[in-house]
Amino acid sequence: MTDDPLRVLCVDDEPGLADLVAAYLERDDGFDCETTVETDPNAALERIRAEAFDCVVTDYDMPARTGVELLASARETHPELPFLLFSATEPDEIAAEMVRVGVTDYVSKNGGSEAYTTLIRRVGHAMDGDEERSDGFDAGGVSLDGVCTVAPDGTFEYVCEEYGELYGYDPEDLVGERWQRLHPDEAVEHIRTDVLPAVMEGDRWTGRSTGLRADGSTFPESKMVSTTSDGRLLISVSERGGSGARADD
Repeated sequence: MTDDPLRVLCVDDEPGLADLVAAYLERDDGFDCETTVETDPNAALERIRAEAFDCVVTDYDMPARTGVELLASARETHPELPFLLFSATEPDEIAAEMVRVGVTDYVSKNGGSEAYTTLIRRVGHAMDGDEERSDGFDAGGVSLDGVCTVAPDGTFEYVCEEYGELYGYDPEDLVGERWQRLHPDEAVEHIRTDVLPAVMEGDRWTGRSTGLRADGSTFPESKMVSTTSDGRLLISVSERGGSGARADD
């Protein structure tokens, strides 16, 4: 980061909420930040094209265009701009969209003041330039094609077609099942002890693990795991090339 204030564009069609996000960001002691507020996503797109911003925080469900559509258009001129969704829309409803366009991070509005604390932390991570947290769901240059959401009780809520196919299942066969079903014992232990504690602290984890297919075979996978403020997990995954990869120690 430079010594200049970081510029964050806050986009929400409800003016009070956009102003509240801006106020939380500006008064945080973790980084020097100045904010700009827009309630019209089309006007926000014009500002992104005309001005220099370090990060965009946007709602999803807005008239004229959604937050994901705003990102898709902004990526045409600003492919590396960190873009966070701060939304009440459930992640399982828009997970595939987020992965497709490369949303940097997602934070649920459904968490009271804790949601704003999480948002501040995620904005800070995005603007720090940490590869594991600022490259979007295409983590480390690896296309993460399958996406799912996991409920706080550890069961799958949403599984996209590509995610199910990777493990040899129809998506509907996995909904309601526990996430451990898709990993051998050693990978389950790795995820429990190394991945989930970091994620539940508000960080986003990217790395390697081992997948378990329906036929009993295993494969090396690249995985991204983040959490919403209400305890859901958002997971994106792809099969790694090559052989001999294993879960991180």
